[in-house]
Amino acid sequence: MTHSMEESVEMFGDINLTLGMLNKEDNISKEEIYSHLTSVIQNTDILDDAIVQRLIYYASKDMRNDNILREIRMLAGEVLVSLAAHDFNSVMYEVQSNFRILELPNEFVVLALAELATSYVSQSIPFMMMTLLTMQTMLRLAEDEKMKQTFCIALEKFSKAIYKYVNHWRDFPYPRLDANRLSDKIFMLFQYIMEKWAPIASPTHILAIVKAHGPTVSLLLHREDTYEYALSQVPWLLTQYKDKEIDFHVTQSLKQILTAAVLYDTGLPRNLRKSIFISLLHQICRVPKPPVKENEIEASSCFLILAHSNPADLVEFFDEQIRSNNEVIRLGVLTLLRSAINAEEPKLRDHIISIEKMVRVIMGDLSKKVRNSILLLIQTMCEKCYIEAREGWPLIDYVFSQFAMSNRNLEKPVKSNFQEDDTGEKLVRDTSLEVLKTLDPLVIGMPQVLWPRILTFMVPMEYTGTLEHLFNIIRILIMAEERKKQNVKESTALVISTGTVKLPTPQQLLARLLVISILASLGKLCGAGAIGLLKIMPEIIHPKLVDLWKTRFPELLQPLEGKNASIVLWETMLLQLLKESLWNINDTAWTIQLSQDFNQQMGSYSNTSIEKGTASILGYCAENHLNIVLKVLKTFQDQEKFFMNRCKGIFSGKKSLTKTDVMVIYGAVALHAPKKELLVRLEQDIVSQVLFLYGQCSQVLGVSVMNKDMDLQMSFTRSITEIGIAVQDAEDQRFQFSYKELLIGRMLDFIRDEPLDSLASPIRWKALIAIRYLSKLKPQLSLNDNLNILEENIRRLLPLPPLEDLKNEGETDKDKEHINFLYERSMDALGKLLKTMMWDNVDAEDCQEMFNLLRMWLVSPKEWERERAFQITAKVLTHDIEAPENFRIGSLLGLLAPHSCDMLPTIRQAAASSTIGLFHIKGIHLEAERLQGLPEGLECDDVQVQIKISSKIAKIVSKFIPSEEIQMFLEESLDGLENLNPMCTKACGIWMITVLKEQGAALEDQLMDVLGTIYHHMPILRQKEESFQFMLEAISQIASFHMDAVTVHLLKKPLPFDRDTKILWKALAENPASSGKLMQTLIEKLGIGLEDDIAGIEAISEACAMYEVVTTGILITDVYPELFVLLLKLVSVTLGQKMPTANVSHRRRTIQQGERQQIPDPCRLSTATLKCLQTQAMREGLAKESDEGDNLWGLLSSPATHHIGVCALARSMAVWQHRVILEIMEQLFSSLTSSSENYRITGTAFFSELMKESILWKHGNLREVLILMDQSAWDSNATLRQMAIRGLGNTASGAPHKVKKHKQLMLESIIRGLYHLARTEVVCESLKALKRILELLTDRDVSFYFKEIVLQTRTFFEDEQDDVRLTAILLFENLSSLAGKRWKGFFAEEIKKSMISFLLHLWDPNPKIGTACRDVLIVCVPFLGLQELYGVLDRLLDQDLPRARDFYRQFCVKLAKKNQEILWILHTHSFTFFTSNWEMIRSAAVKLTDAIVLNLTSQYVELLDREQLTTRLQALRQDPCISVQRSAEATLQTLLRRCKEISI
Repeated sequence: MTHSMEESVEMFGDINLTLGMLNKEDNISKEEIYSHLTSVIQNTDILDDAIVQRLIYYASKDMRNDNILREIRMLAGEVLVSLAAHDFNSVMYEVQSNFRILELPNEFVVLALAELATSYVSQSIPFMMMTLLTMQTMLRLAEDEKMKQTFCIALEKFSKAIYKYVNHWRDFPYPRLDANRLSDKIFMLFQYIMEKWAPIASPTHILAIVKAHGPTVSLLLHREDTYEYALSQVPWLLTQYKDKEIDFHVTQSLKQILTAAVLYDTGLPRNLRKSIFISLLHQICRVPKPPVKENEIEASSCFLILAHSNPADLVEFFDEQIRSNNEVIRLGVLTLLRSAINAEEPKLRDHIISIEKMVRVIMGDLSKKVRNSILLLIQTMCEKCYIEAREGWPLIDYVFSQFAMSNRNLEKPVKSNFQEDDTGEKLVRDTSLEVLKTLDPLVIGMPQVLWPRILTFMVPMEYTGTLEHLFNIIRILIMAEERKKQNVKESTALVISTGTVKLPTPQQLLARLLVISILASLGKLCGAGAIGLLKIMPEIIHPKLVDLWKTRFPELLQPLEGKNASIVLWETMLLQLLKESLWNINDTAWTIQLSQDFNQQMGSYSNTSIEKGTASILGYCAENHLNIVLKVLKTFQDQEKFFMNRCKGIFSGKKSLTKTDVMVIYGAVALHAPKKELLVRLEQDIVSQVLFLYGQCSQVLGVSVMNKDMDLQMSFTRSITEIGIAVQDAEDQRFQFSYKELLIGRMLDFIRDEPLDSLASPIRWKALIAIRYLSKLKPQLSLNDNLNILEENIRRLLPLPPLEDLKNEGETDKDKEHINFLYERSMDALGKLLKTMMWDNVDAEDCQEMFNLLRMWLVSPKEWERERAFQITAKVLTHDIEAPENFRIGSLLGLLAPHSCDMLPTIRQAAASSTIGLFHIKGIHLEAERLQGLPEGLECDDVQVQIKISSKIAKIVSKFIPSEEIQMFLEESLDGLENLNPMCTKACGIWMITVLKEQGAALEDQLMDVLGTIYHHMPILRQKEESFQFMLEAISQIASFHMDAVTVHLLKKPLPFDRDTKILWKALAENPASSGKLMQTLIEKLGIGLEDDIAGIEAISEACAMYEVVTTGILITDVYPELFVLLLKLVSVTLGQKMPTANVSHRRRTIQQGERQQIPDPCRLSTATLKCLQTQAMREGLAKESDEGDNLWGLLSSPATHHIGVCALARSMAVWQHRVILEIMEQLFSSLTSSSENYRITGTAFFSELMKESILWKHGNLREVLILMDQSAWDSNATLRQMAIRGLGNTASGAPHKVKKHKQLMLESIIRGLYHLARTEVVCESLKALKRILELLTDRDVSFYFKEIVLQTRTFFEDEQDDVRLTAILLFENLSSLAGKRWKGFFAEEIKKSMISFLLHLWDPNPKIGTACRDVLIVCVPFLGLQELYGVLDRLLDQDLPRARDFYRQFCVKLAKKNQEILWILHTHSFTFFTSNWEMIRSAAVKLTDAIVLNLTSQYVELLDREQLTTRLQALRQDPCISVQRSAEATLQTLLRRCKEISI
């Protein structure tokens, strides 16, 4: 059998199984079955006919079943329709049989017919007439809303099927049918629905009618006798535009109608067309709610159909609508026009001019959205050749004008809605550029539109931004003309003529192109475009330039071929070209005009500062004539007017030489003066004069004020800077500059006065430079002065707003470039200042203090502040610096390194560079080859790449960190884990772990401090999951090197351990590298702590630690025996101990009051650890569940029940684990001789349970244990005796041969326990042990002890403890088999004495005792020769016990006949039971007395103490128990009656 056949067989079997399930009334199963069947049927090519018929039956039945869930009925219908693919006729027959004339069908039958018509059009058409005829008789019967909707759905599907047949009948496989008959029926159905149902239909029903409307009207349009009626129903459809839930379906139906109208060439009436236009436009331009996207797309498709069928009407309609001032309508019309043009409808091309005029109507609209839409329409018109030569130019002009308008609006934005306006204008500008970028100047008609008017946009400055695309358009036009000239003698397209626009002159074109060409050396595209145009435009510029430029241009373009062309060289070559060009032209008037045009175009460029040149001249004079220059300057100050007149020529026509100018000159003089002469004259003749001049400029009416004139401050700052440079260059270490502090203060004042929200002036930058040079001069400032200076400067620069915000304050692009320039220079100056002041200091701590000023900024939550701080840090920590010898880098490394994964690439790179720089300034030589390129790689935005690079740097440098600085690094890293952002936190953790892996071994001397620091950070880190995990890993890493020290540190934590300490233990345990070592360390410490069988707080701590370790699920197989014994010992020696908790350390968290005041119970803590150990042992198969369950641990930790818990624990040992249990026995053996009484009890209890395991007697040390058990059985401690006796008793199970061998020894020890009347536990244990042992011995073995055992056993028949009574009775029963000949008579007498107990306790509150009494009576009766009683005793074996009164009377009747003496003995012993604590026993005693009195002979009745008996019975009549009262009353009556009988 082939594979496919096997699959088929399997599938058919599956379907047959499914069919069987369809018979059940399980709706849930049916829903799953039908879903599965649909998939199987649709994906199977062949189905067995029998299966198909059965499926049709079940599917049809369930589809029509109203008692089934609707979802299941729908699924059944789907299955039925799917089956039509395998047997259409059978399915159709089934459906039609349930679709009968004048009977309202089932809803799902109609839906099935509709789906068959849609899915199987070809097969359904022959049945369609019958279906429609039947359906016609049903419409009047439909009253239910749901049924009406169903018929509308059917009409929709039937209409679609017939429509398909009408238009594609040739494709159908049978002769053509009369489609008109079918459409007649559709017409009747549609007419009835529209007239009867539509006017009163609900919204849901309306939706169904709308969906059917389109297909039905589309079908009716193909016939002349029905199309008018069909079109008359379209207005109704248009009125249904009300709700967005239905609008889409209205539009969809309308689209179907319009498509059919085009197909059948049916003309729509004008009024109807107008209504359709308006309705559809409203769908696209809906206000205020935006249109639904699907509906908008359908409406647009309708307009495309109308553009094909009625383009003229459509354009006319658009023209009418676009003239309204409604922005939304204009946008809609423009969008529709774009769509129509993009569709390339041929008929629409006849209306190009109309469309162009329509666009020109709204070119004055100032709406940004309308402007942008017009631009997009123009772009489409250009692409699709919809630009006509005569009317097209205004559209091109509009594109350039919109670019210029947007630029103007962006330069001077409106205050209101600034962001929105700005975005809109940028969009218009970008669209303008996109139109020019995509413009193809060679499409049909475009050259005539563009040339030469396109040249008008080259020269005006407002079109500068378009030059790149403009040059490209012009170049393409000119090159096309050049190609045309090669084929045609005379050009016909590109001819320079003024036309109706003013074209630029050749001189203007040349000037503009030369200026823009300069940008080519900078790689600007517009520069390259300009030089490209120059190359091909010589004839347009001047005919005489053609040959020259053809020769010179190849040489001219050579510098541009390299990557970095020299600007100076390029400018020189352009000027040389201009010079040669003018020489060739040789036309003075032409050249003059060119000069004028250059002046006009260059008017926006600023000239170089004249003051700079003047100062330089006098400065150079001072190099050789210092005295003369200073004298001249002094003279100017004394005779200002005279000197000003003499120097007019020098100062290029300035009206006056100001004090500000003189200040600058003084600085230049100092800078160029001979160094040896300078220092002598500096303070008195230069600095003091500069200060004097500045002071004069800062006075108003003789009063000094702060002058905020920027030129004055700049001149003063420049002068001071040059003075500082001059002094520094003098290199005289003895010179003390007395004005240093004063001048630095002035510079700081300038900086303080600068606003913190803007960066418009260069004052900060220049003042920082001045301070830097001044700081280098002597005298040296104090540390506090340096810190104050740096802090002031940092606080005035780093908090500035983000750079983009600062730049946005600039009104023009030049303003923004200037602000960016100032920002970069200011930050650079601050970095250099910090670098200078830090490293000029030789004290490492001072350097550290200065660097710490950046700390708060390096971790600022604001990215831009962090970025600035790191850029400054990177400048400070450069390779060319050598830090003081004791400068510590550990803390700084922890601070900087994590930011190698910060949010901004600039921060990441600066952090990495700074990190590497730290090692260089310490003179540590890193592996440069491995580090090469890593900081640059951090520019990548992929976080995984960032982490990888940061981790690689960490691995390279971690081994070079000085070991004594590891602690500081860790402290800083922990701070980072608390405060940094997620990515930096991750990097911080990686660095910390990497460093610990490399240098963890070196932490030995600092370990306690490191651990204390980590513990201090835990409460905060716990709130950050990832940080906390890194911290835990760090602890584990440290522990892998210093496990003992870490353990000791954690064990010193107060008990009970707080949350953080517990977490640390768990972390150490979960780390594979440290878990094994940790466990062994704790075991060793716990063993040492318990050597003397006493437990201190250290042992408790170790147990608590062990608890946390074991709860992690760590494997304990190898250490289980040792650990189990230690923990059991700890539980034992801490029983009943109380100890106060140690002082809780001060933590950075709020500890609840209850937690602080809690007094831990050491035994409870130890027990919890042992419980945890056992739980893990059960998981590993080393132990089993205790029979006490969770109650075990309460028993174990209580002094009163500890031994019981130990026994239960011992029973839970997996004795099949021989190695484990034997090792435990070996280690626990010493407990039997421990100095601790508690531990002896624990060990004895544990071994007492093991004594019954025979396998352990073969391989263990139980022989020695037995001897010690026997000794303990004589101990003064009752619990110890009890456990020892239990062990002796259990020996009977584990080693029967040992019992016989040591019977005397064991019996004496156990019998002695029967005399411990103060502790019934010992008695009970002894009775149980005797019972077990006696079962193994003969009467000869126990003959010596028989009498003693019997007598002691009898004393416990009435014990209050159930267990004691029960065991005593059971033991007495066993003794019956050991009486032998020697003690048979003795035993019979003891039975007589005991019989009263057995009889009464048949009704003991404990049913087990009653059963035992029954059994012992049966065993003992033969000893008295009362076998006749068996019949009575057998009644006790019945399931329902006899009533006590009845049993006793029958028993006494038999007994009285056999032995009156025993009956009398029973009577004499019954009185004691009248006062029993148990109601049932008192009642039974009275009832037995009644039976005895009733059956005593007259002689014995006379012996009765009637008075005593009556008194006792009278007392019992007052008993609280009603049963006793009634029994007493009955017995009293019996007594009276017997007494009367014998006349007493």
